[in-house]
Amino acid sequence: MPYTLIITEKPAAAKKIAESLADGKPIKGGGSVPYYSLTHGKEDIIVACAVGHLYGLAEKDKKSGQFPVFDIEWKPASEMSKGSGFTKKYLDTIRKLAKGAAAFVVATDYDVEGEVIGLNIVRYLCRQKDASRMKFSTLTKEDIVEAFEKRSPHLDWGQAKAGETRHYLDWYNGINYSRALTSAMKKTGGFKLMSTGRVQGPALKIIVDKEKDIRAFKPVPFWEVELLAEKSGREIEAWHEKGKFWGKKEADAVIAGTKGAKHALVASAEKKEFSQQPPFPFDLTTLQMEAYHALGIQPKRTLEVAQSLYIAGAISYPRTSSQKLPESIGYRKILQALAKNSGYTALANALLSRSSLKPNDGEKADPAHPAIFPTGMQPSFDDEREAKVYDLVVRRFLATFSDPATRETMTIVLDCSRENFIARGTRTVKRGWHEFYAPYIDLEEQELPKVEKGGQVAVKKIGMHTKETQPPKRYTPASIIKELERRSLGTKATRSDIVDTLFKRGYVDGRSIQATELGIRTVETLERHAPKIIDEELTRHFEEEMEDIREGKRQPDDVLGEAREALTDIIRDFKKNEKEIGKELSKANIETRNELTGVGKCPSCKEGDLQIRRGKFGGFVACNRYPECKTTFSLPRNAFIKPAKKECEQCGYPKVLAIKKKGAQEFCLNQDCPSKYAEGKAGETAKKIAKGIIEKSCPKCGKGKVVVRSSIYGKFYGCDRYPECAYTAQLDERSGGDGKNGEGKGEGHGKGYS
Repeated sequence: MPYTLIITEKPAAAKKIAESLADGKPIKGGGSVPYYSLTHGKEDIIVACAVGHLYGLAEKDKKSGQFPVFDIEWKPASEMSKGSGFTKKYLDTIRKLAKGAAAFVVATDYDVEGEVIGLNIVRYLCRQKDASRMKFSTLTKEDIVEAFEKRSPHLDWGQAKAGETRHYLDWYNGINYSRALTSAMKKTGGFKLMSTGRVQGPALKIIVDKEKDIRAFKPVPFWEVELLAEKSGREIEAWHEKGKFWGKKEADAVIAGTKGAKHALVASAEKKEFSQQPPFPFDLTTLQMEAYHALGIQPKRTLEVAQSLYIAGAISYPRTSSQKLPESIGYRKILQALAKNSGYTALANALLSRSSLKPNDGEKADPAHPAIFPTGMQPSFDDEREAKVYDLVVRRFLATFSDPATRETMTIVLDCSRENFIARGTRTVKRGWHEFYAPYIDLEEQELPKVEKGGQVAVKKIGMHTKETQPPKRYTPASIIKELERRSLGTKATRSDIVDTLFKRGYVDGRSIQATELGIRTVETLERHAPKIIDEELTRHFEEEMEDIREGKRQPDDVLGEAREALTDIIRDFKKNEKEIGKELSKANIETRNELTGVGKCPSCKEGDLQIRRGKFGGFVACNRYPECKTTFSLPRNAFIKPAKKECEQCGYPKVLAIKKKGAQEFCLNQDCPSKYAEGKAGETAKKIAKGIIEKSCPKCGKGKVVVRSSIYGKFYGCDRYPECAYTAQLDERSGGDGKNGEGKGEGHGKGYS
């Protein structure tokens, strides 16, 4: 019997949609590739799923290493890489189900990527020229049913054509530029897989330009004069009205003129209130920035977590550029649902008591989706980060409907020996939206003591501070994404991946993003020989062209033809200087590799250098004079290791930095370093426990015994039932094996471990 086939992007979405549309309970079929049969009214439906992109772009007639190449086609992802082999069973399942279908409905994510996924399935597996389209921003039952009942009779062709064009452009640029760079390296006799792309190149140049500004920066000294006063037992910190003194003599004159002063006259004392509007609703970029600053979660991970919450039905679609919440989402319905969650009951009810609700919308809009909002569904969380990001989204949503906060700034001008000093303090008078957005408010509260014009304050101290101007700040993973958005480079969904690729290729490094020598030299080399590769104007031009395609103002063939012509010219110029480019990049690569892997001098042979290397069983440190010197040191597997660029204070061996999810820790490579053993009474206790003279029961499980164990970080207490029991504690005066230090995870706690 004919049925309607609904195509979704992921298995979890298929399950949600099936459960929402089914009149009864959907019947699951398909085994390892699930699909769902159901009845909706008088209509028989099967809901099938993909796993993201089932097709990718590839050369029609692959000629390894040749460039430029433009003759490409869509091929099953399973035929293109072993890592995508698992997608074949999804492809085969949809092809089989399509044979019995009478109608086809695309229900992938409603954005350019989702449209391309749906388009490829419709034309290559279903053998159709078009299909109906469901459009929704949440995976709640109400929205899914409405999207199905009001489905569009056609695909969103503007979005589909724009998305497919973007894939073609990214392939053209990424493959051809990367092959050109890799080929240039090969010309020097070396090899390194190099990459750049349509957005990656300009993004790297932005970071490199910042690094050059920092390196070129020359600090300029200046002086500030501070007056510390007291009134009614409370201190007043005031600074000379001039602010920065660029000459020390002038600052010295102020100090000399006020020397010995016991009191200062209150020349003026003014209070000024100002209103602080509620924040805008979250779009993806502001969510990523706020999660980074408030929760310490990397932007790429924030997107992954938000996507999981969307699939679970807890929040709306996260890949949005909108800062607007339309009335159609049902403000009161969402608040009523949130009120059932004890953590938000009081706040939601406070908003529900109002006669009207109006969010403080921002200016940014997205034609496909509203700003990010909670659906009201109370989710269960797979990990702590999901709970934190969800709470952030909920409180941001609540705050947008609240009242402005009122803050008051008090400015006091103190006249001390005819020199004016200014003190300012700001406090919150009316919390307004702060009440709803706590604990994510980061505002300084400084209330000055009450003074009146004409009164006096006691002078406690007048001092001079020597300072110097500071260089520009480096980008963080969040601020670089904001900068790319500001410059219209990349898309909301791809920017975090672009930054991640720069790290993987060794172009940038560090929490505050620092361009490596390889990154700097790559940009400098391309600026000299092929500047268009890193030209953000060219990249932005094609971003605008794709928007014109989406709006029906331009045709894909015209844009792609223009791109092929521009890229051919760029590659032709590149080949003229290929050998010189290769020499410069090869030298930069060696310098960067040494910088990122060089640990220090070998303590055994005294001649070689220790370097971080990777082997079959993980990372290790070895002397570069192998096989003459066979010195090696093991490294932990559960951390990213970087050189610490310093020697151990106790034994002189090099130290490295282990970076984990919960922070970073330095440790000495020397397994027998004294720093890895507890001292004094704690050390004596540890020895007795190790020898069995003292026996302690595990404070966590109560079944095992506390023993002394070792790791690269040093000695630590642990349960002898590990891994069944993961109890660990430091060897210090506080623990003594009794567990007062709590429990840890991973390889154990040594001295100074955190």
